[in-house]
Amino acid sequence: MASRTPEGPPPPPAVQRLRLRYARRERLRFSSHRDFQRALERALRRAEVPMAYSAGFSPHPKVSYAGAAPTGSASEAEYVEIAVTARCDPERLRSALDAALPPGLDVLEVVEAPLHGAAPLADVLEAGVWEVALPGVGEADARRAVDALLATGSAEVERVTTKGRRVLDVRPAVLRLDVVEPAAAVSTTGRALAASSAAGGEPCAILHLVVRHAAPAVRPDDVLTALRGVSDLAPPEAPRATRLAQGPLLEGAAAVADPLAAERGAVGV
Repeated sequence: MASRTPEGPPPPPAVQRLRLRYARRERLRFSSHRDFQRALERALRRAEVPMAYSAGFSPHPKVSYAGAAPTGSASEAEYVEIAVTARCDPERLRSALDAALPPGLDVLEVVEAPLHGAAPLADVLEAGVWEVALPGVGEADARRAVDALLATGSAEVERVTTKGRRVLDVRPAVLRLDVVEPAAAVSTTGRALAASSAAGGEPCAILHLVVRHAAPAVRPDDVLTALRGVSDLAPPEAPRATRLAQGPLLEGAAAVADPLAAERGAVGV
């Protein structure tokens, strides 16, 4: 039986590929990845972006997502790629999309990527850098827990998934884990909690975490579960995790490079 094809001409081809970096802040950190997908699709329509579409009976816009942060986490480094049928000025597109998205979903940068031959975003984002604020936890307790985790060769945690309970070893994915001085906090949440602690409020330890992307992905809450397992560290309040960066892994430094550096001609940091 011959395969069916839709009637009419094929969709216009893509002539430009654009990579976007966006932030998920404040209350929008509680939005799911699917929530963001719907918001972005609406914003693309409102901004009248000339999206390229797939062929077939159910065409969909050519949008590629990579490495979304877990629900409840803020982020300054989320990435998405789109393909368009007419060339767009990256800065104008950034401004239009940012205006069309709700406050807290902020488009920070748009750069043009090669139309063909570029490595997929998911392959470029090899590791992530996180800041985790622990309200109610003193620095000394946090350091003891971190030292205990780094001293162990394996730290298994249990995660409930849609397919049931799954055990994963957190330790191989943790490339760096430090307790930093409150003054070194980078995220808005971390700085606010650190300032409150310095002014006589409850203590708040600040963790700096570099984690390798793997399958399944190791999340900050998995690392916190491992810390509790090795040292009984149990923050009295919900931890506040913010992804600061993600990109190609710099092995020797346990850090990441800028994933958009090649596209904008900048030097990785």
